[in-house]
Amino acid sequence: MEPVRTWREAWQDALYGPGGFYRRGEGPAGHFTTSTHGPLGVVLAEVVARLAEEAGVCRVVDVACGRGELLGHLHEQRPDLELLGVDVVDRPAQLAADIDWLRSPGGPDLPDELRDLDALVLAHEWLDVVPCTVAQVDDHGTLREVLVDDDGHEQLGDEVTGADRNWADAWWPAATPGDRVEVGRQRDDAWRNLLSRNRTGVTIAADYGHTKVSRPAHGTLTAYRQGMVTDPRPDGTTDLTAHVAMDSLGADEVVTQRELVHRLGLAAATPDHARATTDPLGYVADFSRASTLHALTDGRGLGGFHWAINRH
Repeated sequence: MEPVRTWREAWQDALYGPGGFYRRGEGPAGHFTTSTHGPLGVVLAEVVARLAEEAGVCRVVDVACGRGELLGHLHEQRPDLELLGVDVVDRPAQLAADIDWLRSPGGPDLPDELRDLDALVLAHEWLDVVPCTVAQVDDHGTLREVLVDDDGHEQLGDEVTGADRNWADAWWPAATPGDRVEVGRQRDDAWRNLLSRNRTGVTIAADYGHTKVSRPAHGTLTAYRQGMVTDPRPDGTTDLTAHVAMDSLGADEVVTQRELVHRLGLAAATPDHARATTDPLGYVADFSRASTLHALTDGRGLGGFHWAINRH
């Protein structure tokens, strides 16, 4: 019989342990696409560069940056910016030599050297992979921690008490048998830790998220492997992720990615079709950019991402 642990413990080991998912050679891009990859990353780099200008900083720190894909796009567009990547692996060989790198312990923990920053600090899809307590209401209405084995089989453990229960009562109250709660306290603590590292500038968490008025009754914990959604199993072979309670972070502002991109003046205007004859290469380039912007701002997809923003 497989040993059972709390989801938070099993999740941490599955992603960040010695053989964890995020330490594997192919990196996250081998299993799923984010806004930092490919053409999406080119436009996202424009967004980040404009936000850095607004904040009056010349340094960008990308926390949980994968293999540095977004940093590469930023370096091509804005070689004047100082760039620093933070992730659980050693510095990728393909990165430009003047992009700095720090290796992170993983999960909610940050490198000791990451402090006293004056920067735009971006945590893009970091908090959703900070392991948190997973709980479920039992048949008697008691909120109990969910335990899991490496094959993903679950059972209910002890009643949720203390700080986790206080968080659940305040931010995700649940009383119906079968309802699940992904306790965001560990994410809130990680976010506050990151904020404390940045003295001036802006700190941003961009992620899948929800607010108190739209909490999903059965939770959001899921897994990805080789581009496919699969059942969550904490065996190190899949990404494990759960959406973030964005309102509990206490950010100065929370906006959708769609709202932010439009506010910055980036519009997905389709080029005049007549240009396809007079300037075919320019037409294809502009059409591709418009398609990418549409994908980034589609409210049913990436445009529904939440950006929690704190200004220092």
